[in-house]
Amino acid sequence: MGEQKELTGKEKILGELKALEYELNIELPRALRTAAALGDLSENAEYKSARERQDYVRARVRQLQVQVAKLSSIDTSRLPRDRASYGSTVVLRDVDRDSEITYRLVTPEESDIEQGLISTSSPIGRSLLNKQEGDEVRVQTPAGARTFEVVRLSTIHDEAE
Repeated sequence: MGEQKELTGKEKILGELKALEYELNIELPRALRTAAALGDLSENAEYKSARERQDYVRARVRQLQVQVAKLSSIDTSRLPRDRASYGSTVVLRDVDRDSEITYRLVTPEESDIEQGLISTSSPIGRSLLNKQEGDEVRVQTPAGARTFEVVRLSTIHDEAE
């Protein structure tokens, strides 16, 4: 078995968008026709449920389309090559706990703390922007102030090579 390629945030969004568009254009119209065939729509729970799902899916599709547009508009050529910015992977040493943690800086839409994907607009993400290896970073978290040292940095440019 080959190694499975990890999907980028944009690829995940596009995958969800494709699945929702299929549901919106194929599955939901079929469910609505089936439910409508059952008779009186005013007391038809299946029809009402399918309509509510249709409204939700439409709204989610619009939201995902906006996210894709935002991600597509990021000009990576303008991102710094020697400092932390969108797309950078940063290895931090927690000075107080003497432990290491790795984060990748992403857009708010891509963030997933469980996967180590930290939004550039989060407190940690904002504090890491424009930092270089060796820099010390003090972050105010809900649990109190924490101090990190940037141990390693690889930018989006390093990872593209």
